[in-house]
Amino acid sequence: MQLLKDKVAIVTGGSRGIGEAIVRKFAESGATIAFSYISDSSKERAEKIVSELSANGTNIKAYRSDAASFSDAETFINEVVKDFGRVDILVNNAGITRDTLMLRMTEQQWDEVIQTNLKSVFNMTKHILKIMLKQRSGSIINMSSVVGVFGNAGQANYAASKAGIFGFTKSIAKEVGSRNIRCNAIAPGFIETDMTHVLDEKTKEAFLKSIPLNRLGSGNEVADACIFLGSDMSTYVSGQTLSVCGALNC
Repeated sequence: MQLLKDKVAIVTGGSRGIGEAIVRKFAESGATIAFSYISDSSKERAEKIVSELSANGTNIKAYRSDAASFSDAETFINEVVKDFGRVDILVNNAGITRDTLMLRMTEQQWDEVIQTNLKSVFNMTKHILKIMLKQRSGSIINMSSVVGVFGNAGQANYAASKAGIFGFTKSIAKEVGSRNIRCNAIAPGFIETDMTHVLDEKTKEAFLKSIPLNRLGSGNEVADACIFLGSDMSTYVSGQTLSVCGALNC
């Protein structure tokens, strides 16, 4: 069922992990897709995604852009509008971790996480609103985390960045709701990604004990939530946070 047919979607950080899952699920749902990647190491992977999905009929393009840069975000969005004419869905997915205990955390580790995880959401939203306000429509989806709700030792920077997204989301929903623009957040729990693959078995077992569904989530399950919030199935849902966490600390 192509719930996103005729919609143009932007996904930041779409070349790997949850971002890649969102891009692929959006393609299955009929969306036209623009996604960003930032590094040389991600370029080949981004090009592979474009090649695979284009071969299946998806209108898709990858852009090298740093969402944490105010000017890069503006250029990226302008290029997407030039290429595709409009933007119906923005998924602010770009994110990093620089985990360490507060006593060891450097200013750089703090700044990098806040810039990539939180300032990028401001940058992209600031510039996309110019487009969506003219259209008088749009859905903004901000990727937060359950860590932003309950915190986690060694992740003060990450938790702060993700908690900030909750307040930002609610505020934007109230500012632009009268223009038929929705803004929601998704709070994934422990999801199988490149970051969790490097964890040792003891750590994974500890995670599983805290999850009532007794398993890690998948990127596809987060992507399904994005499809709901980006589609016309959620036209009266705004300012909300949807947790995709297997009842972790619910």
